[in-house]
Amino acid sequence: MNNKTYKNKLISAPYLVWSAIFVVVPLLIMFYFALTDESGVFTFSNILGIAKYKKAFLISIIYAFIATIITLLLAYPMSYFMTKLKISSQRMILLIVMLPMWMNFLIRTYSWITILANKGILNSLFTKLGLKPVQMLNTPGAVILGMVYDFIPYMILPVYSVMSKIDVSLLEAASDLGSTGFSKLRKVIIPLSLPGVVSGITMVFVPSVSTFYISQKLGGNKTLLIGDAIEYLFNSGPAFYNIASALSLVLMVMILICLAIMNKFSDDEEDIVI
Repeated sequence: MNNKTYKNKLISAPYLVWSAIFVVVPLLIMFYFALTDESGVFTFSNILGIAKYKKAFLISIIYAFIATIITLLLAYPMSYFMTKLKISSQRMILLIVMLPMWMNFLIRTYSWITILANKGILNSLFTKLGLKPVQMLNTPGAVILGMVYDFIPYMILPVYSVMSKIDVSLLEAASDLGSTGFSKLRKVIIPLSLPGVVSGITMVFVPSVSTFYISQKLGGNKTLLIGDAIEYLFNSGPAFYNIASALSLVLMVMILICLAIMNKFSDDEEDIVI
């Protein structure tokens, strides 16, 4: 072993120890509880027992899908127009986008309770305008709104990053060939920005499908998401660790499948761009 190889292994040692303690070991514990009963005997009964939580899985996927689509529809045009601004203006908007991410996740979620509550900011404004208060808090719409608000930076950043690197000469060439603004968007900008879109979709969908705090605070525990079910079971005591671990295992497999699909699309698009 040469000196350089030894130094590289020494430098990477803390990372390997960290990964082993905080990634590998928890995963092994989850696998153990998911595939054993309370006596420690190997069984698939926990995996088969999650069938009664299929509604929670379905609702979680639907909510995450809707939130991801809304986030994309908001983030894509914003990212596009950001690339048309001066560099200083782009940096300022990026700072504004990233600023909420520096605040505590719980504080950001609680702020929406103040806004959407029956006597909150919006309903107080409606009352002053002579309108009737609207039930906004503790609804599915509030949960999806919370997901969009909390995760939209994860869509804006990758999409903007890819768009800002698009060669201007390609757009100029499209104009010389008679392409209109919409035609350039459809035939040049969208295809070249797809890797960023795929990355953004992954970064928004994965935390949305597994979230639990947003649904508890903005949904009022009226809608059971799969993250809520897992948290509730773990908090119910050791007797429920096995089924909770089985739910976590299935959710992890679902997320890995989604990531694999997204990465496949991303690889295909990168090949097309090249």
